[in-house]
Amino acid sequence: MDCTERLRDCFDEMVVYKDLKKTNFFSALSLPSFMRDWLLKKFEDEDGNFDKDDLARFVKKYIPRKDDWTSIKNKVIVEGERVKFLAKISVDIDVRTGQVSFALPDFGLGYKDTIIESDVWAECKDDLVRGNDVWGMIELGYRSPEDFDIEFEYEPKRSRGKSSREGRIRLVSFKNFCPYQIDLDQYKDARREFSTDEWIDILLGAVDYNAKGYESGEQKLTMLTRLLPFVEKRLNLIELAPKGTGKSYLFGNVSRHGWLSSGGVMSRAKMFYDQTKRKEGLIAGNDFVTLDEVQTISFTDTDEMRAALKGYLEQGNFTVGDYKGVADAGVILCGNIRKEIMDADGYSNMFTELPPVFHESALIERFHGFIKGWNIPRMHDDLKVDGWALNSEYFCSIMHELRGDMTYRSIVDELIIVPEGADTRDTEAVKRISTAYLKLLFPHVQKASDITPREFKRYCLDRARKMRDTIKYQLGLLDVEYSGKDLPPFTVRGVD
Repeated sequence: MDCTERLRDCFDEMVVYKDLKKTNFFSALSLPSFMRDWLLKKFEDEDGNFDKDDLARFVKKYIPRKDDWTSIKNKVIVEGERVKFLAKISVDIDVRTGQVSFALPDFGLGYKDTIIESDVWAECKDDLVRGNDVWGMIELGYRSPEDFDIEFEYEPKRSRGKSSREGRIRLVSFKNFCPYQIDLDQYKDARREFSTDEWIDILLGAVDYNAKGYESGEQKLTMLTRLLPFVEKRLNLIELAPKGTGKSYLFGNVSRHGWLSSGGVMSRAKMFYDQTKRKEGLIAGNDFVTLDEVQTISFTDTDEMRAALKGYLEQGNFTVGDYKGVADAGVILCGNIRKEIMDADGYSNMFTELPPVFHESALIERFHGFIKGWNIPRMHDDLKVDGWALNSEYFCSIMHELRGDMTYRSIVDELIIVPEGADTRDTEAVKRISTAYLKLLFPHVQKASDITPREFKRYCLDRARKMRDTIKYQLGLLDVEYSGKDLPPFTVRGVD
């Protein structure tokens, strides 16, 4: 049985046929990968064929564009219809009134114009409280001002007033976007059916890349390095790469659990906590936050942002005014790199490419590792997946669940020998990156004896050391205090 047959046999319905090389059908729809694969799973037959007209009709009916929002409001408010469609939704519970409301950020609908009544909330609250933004099939209706004459048990009498009697768009029903239960044990068991090289190719297919389009194993592994923050909490990375290598696509389209911010203005309020709105920022509701095109991002207050980042990157907590928050999102800086600096392979001062807020050694030291994006080929047709592959939506849900599995870190602690006097930040960075590689490449490993010391060294520790070593070298160029400070000689127990 070849690898493709084993893939379909082991993962069954979690495998879809992706053909991004020959068709622009999905490109025209402008859908993120996780939604595209959800549609493929819904419409494909067992041979990977689907009726484009049927799928297009579904998209038109249930995946509206921003331009359709006025039409939706007309149907709901004026014509009194109920409208159902796929959307990203967030909820808010008013501390003073106990009233539950929701927002549709992609359509500009805010909390003040909505309501979730008690019976609906009782049915869907378990799904809606999972994160700041949750994807699902929502159904909207309208609650007119006249409807407020009816007593609702969810609304305390003290909250009823002139403002509360204004019309609201109400949530009628909600169905989670993920139509199945994630079985981590089944995923781990399935990994045992494949060699490491086969698994690397499977991972690439899961995120829409064709393994046969890469020239070397190093290119493949460097590409997969971008997935490390998907599986490990608070893993902070910097990547500089040539244009066209797919940074924005991977961080912005593959997973619904992350956030990509491209250029523009970034404030402490947006990133961490907005005191005016009393709302946590991007860092609190996502697995990772990627600052793409970092050279073009400006910060409202450089010193304020630098201080907030230093505290968060070190401990995972942040303080804004009298608000203290905790989060586990990784922070990734992505930027382009000039050819003359790239050709030096990391031995020139690369961080001059970053904006001034990051020109401080104490901040840079808190980033765990560096991705040499110039080892990733520029995107071309032969790199686009064309065949059976893991459903991206399923795979990214798996990665999200793996973040909370502490088994892997205990294995890493057991396998890595830390030399005396090793810097704490270096040790944590190497161990955290090694843990992420272990989760990604060897999810079936549940105790140290499940992986050979040499395999762990090759795929986990050595790669983690190289990523951290680049940070150390760049720190020496940035600040004379760090000059000549080499990375401690971490080794693997059982390897001579």
